[in-house]
Amino acid sequence: MTSQTTVDATEPGDKTSRTSTAPTAGAPERGLRGHPWLTLVSVAIGVMMVALDGTIVAIANPAIAKDLGASFADVQWITNAYFLSLAVTLITAGKLGDRFGHRQTFLIGVVGFAAASGAIGLSNSIAFVVTFRVFQGLFGALLMPAALGLLRATFPAEKLNMAIGIWGMVIGASTAGGPILGGLLVQHVSWQSVFFINVPVGALALILGLLILRDHRAQNAPRSFDLLGIGLLSGAMFCLVWALIKAPAWGWGDGRTWLFIGASVLGFALFSFWENRMKEPLIPLALFRSVPLSAGVVLMVLMAIAFMGGLFFVTFYLQNVHGMTPVDAGLHLLPLTGMMIVGSPLAGAVITKAGPRIPLAGGMVLTAVAMFGMSRLEAGTGSAVMSIWFALLGLGLAPVMVGATEVIVGNAPMELSGVAGGLQQAAMQIGGSLGTAVLGAVMASRVDGDLPGNWAAAKLPPLTPAQLDMASQAVQQGVAPVPKGVPTAIAAKITGVAHDTFISGMSLACLVAAGVAAVAVLVALLTKRGENGEAGAGAAHI
Repeated sequence: MTSQTTVDATEPGDKTSRTSTAPTAGAPERGLRGHPWLTLVSVAIGVMMVALDGTIVAIANPAIAKDLGASFADVQWITNAYFLSLAVTLITAGKLGDRFGHRQTFLIGVVGFAAASGAIGLSNSIAFVVTFRVFQGLFGALLMPAALGLLRATFPAEKLNMAIGIWGMVIGASTAGGPILGGLLVQHVSWQSVFFINVPVGALALILGLLILRDHRAQNAPRSFDLLGIGLLSGAMFCLVWALIKAPAWGWGDGRTWLFIGASVLGFALFSFWENRMKEPLIPLALFRSVPLSAGVVLMVLMAIAFMGGLFFVTFYLQNVHGMTPVDAGLHLLPLTGMMIVGSPLAGAVITKAGPRIPLAGGMVLTAVAMFGMSRLEAGTGSAVMSIWFALLGLGLAPVMVGATEVIVGNAPMELSGVAGGLQQAAMQIGGSLGTAVLGAVMASRVDGDLPGNWAAAKLPPLTPAQLDMASQAVQQGVAPVPKGVPTAIAAKITGVAHDTFISGMSLACLVAAGVAAVAVLVALLTKRGENGEAGAGAAHI
């Protein structure tokens, strides 16, 4: 394996810069600055904040909706605003790291993310919550690809896969552990504490980063910035997700929906045209000539659609249909969390020895089976049955979280490690946003279609169109729209209709997620081990 020449950026106070090459195995360790395993610990704390926020908020959504009087659409935007801002800016943020240094972008991301989190905790309206969720996403976008770029530049080649495996485990465990931590905080403190907790964690990540992280830049790192490319890509991605989010309200046949979809297609086409003519493009499209890299990106999108979209409804199912407290809901997701924590390092070991193809395909098979099983859940389903499907889902997701990262980053050259990290994370965040939007549209459509008939079949008092719309929004969250003062017998009928209709919508959404996971199995068969796994010069300092 050839070594990759890099430039070690000067630290404050240094008078010179140095060039070096990747070391041989067994090089001696020298101090804290640039130590690979300490670097992993440092970036893992920052990454943990962002990964946790992808799911910890899901368990707090019902409490936020109740406290701030938010509608179902508002609650979706708490999730979508975060995912959308992350997805739109991750690749640009990765390029910033490649251009100006991953250490700087990581530290700025940590500070900004923690500050935005504190601002959300102080917010007293849903508008402020959504606004600061956007800022969380923007700063999280700086942090995530920079973390992966730092690992790529710091670890020697023979240990890089192990580091990526642990990095993926942190993301997987944090993503899966979000509901449990969120449940404890919401039930025993407040929904605001879900965001306040990021402030001390961010402070710790900042202190460790200042002491430990060393900046490394590839000798042939980009020297210019593709501003038009950034605008075209960001606009195209925004239009696509906006159309999917608004389609349930506008209707799939509405001209506005197709206007945004058309604008997205046009934006991607113009972006591709422009990138092919730039000397230093935002994303060198030649990257996608690598079939494994392209397959890894698509796989991350499909996995996130199935996982994030499905998890969005499960939290409402546990709390509003089964009547669980936030903590109980989090504990019921413990099989999912536990299997991801246990399965991620095991998956990393298997992938290191056998390659990613079979573990990734097998993981998506298990994910598809788990989502199908979740589509069979009913209002009276017991905890044991739920645990089986949750555990199977965690076991299926673990190798995908770990393996797809290695596939994407390992098949990209060193000087594009930030862009590759941005692609990996953008794929996951776009998938999460699309999953919430698409499966949310499926849920809303099924509820809107079934509720009037179910209501009439139960011989409940007829509703005006406005009342029916309000009832539908409540049912989409698993909430029974029982007016105050209604007799117990009528209230029980309304609750039964609401829960049955919600289950019907969730079942269809999970079936769609299972179908997406099944398609991902075929995509996983196109992956293979990275061909550019050489480590950066920073490893010479260990």
